[in-house]
Amino acid sequence: MPDARHLPQPPFPGSVDDIDLTLLRTFLAAHRAGSMTKAAAELGLSQPGVTAQIRRLERRLGVTLFHRAGRGLTPTAAGDELALRVGPHLDALTAALNEVVTTADSPFTRTVLLGGPPELTAVRVLPSLGELYSRGLRVRVTTGLADDLLAELAGGGLDLVVSTIRPRGRAITGVPIADEEFVLVASPQLAAGLDRDRLAADPAGVLAGLPLVAYSEELPIVRRYWRHVFGRPVPRVPPAVVVADLRAVAAACAAGAGYTALPRYLITDLLAAGRLVLLHEPEDPPINTFYLAWRSSAVPHPAVGAVRAHLKASAAHW
Repeated sequence: MPDARHLPQPPFPGSVDDIDLTLLRTFLAAHRAGSMTKAAAELGLSQPGVTAQIRRLERRLGVTLFHRAGRGLTPTAAGDELALRVGPHLDALTAALNEVVTTADSPFTRTVLLGGPPELTAVRVLPSLGELYSRGLRVRVTTGLADDLLAELAGGGLDLVVSTIRPRGRAITGVPIADEEFVLVASPQLAAGLDRDRLAADPAGVLAGLPLVAYSEELPIVRRYWRHVFGRPVPRVPPAVVVADLRAVAAACAAGAGYTALPRYLITDLLAAGRLVLLHEPEDPPINTFYLAWRSSAVPHPAVGAVRAHLKASAAHW
């Protein structure tokens, strides 16, 4: 048998089986900071407390880990080797424990199923959830018409719906969260060709002769604007462009296809950039209310409850 005196010796001759991880954490902080005082500040300990833990670890391992010179520390070869060996493992362990704690404190342990109109969802709803994404929010979005979304909500296919119509019946609870204001707009080129005095005196008469851009053939938004503001039905003229997306309606209108009525929130940037201009500013513009809806009988999962509360609070700024 080989002589035991000539076998490779372990780098740390002392017993390491029962070393407290706290000692290793303190050692690593001191090694990285190069100072007992800085390590103490980082760990929330006193400087003598850090010194005592380092000495305890040295006694346990049977090696000297630092040369002390004034207020500074110089690692020994054994100190550098220990830091190299345990540092990555302690960092990984700390990260794993932090992740467990974060998950335990977070309500977002399941995906939230959310429905809403495509334009509002894209421009207001999803951006307003920004601070929840970093806390672990997972969301799946269905966009479409309010009636379809509310039916899916009632059937259990969605957790929450932002609806453009007020939910009816006891099965669904709906609370108003925001209003959208409709404005009448056109491209600056189209507006420049209008008689502004006549437009101010007889807006309905002027608009009746202009091409129209609409969300659907039924002209729901434009028709509502005409009835609310002018007190008469919109002229029965085939629209120049029909596209079932209000963002596309705005784009066509900005390109000069005609005039239209749109929610102000949706075209704030286009108005600011001068790509769209207001044609008419009534004292009492038409508005529409958004409702946040959920199943009345459902006990909300914490993730759903958190999104619901956040949307109700943030909608005041939409």
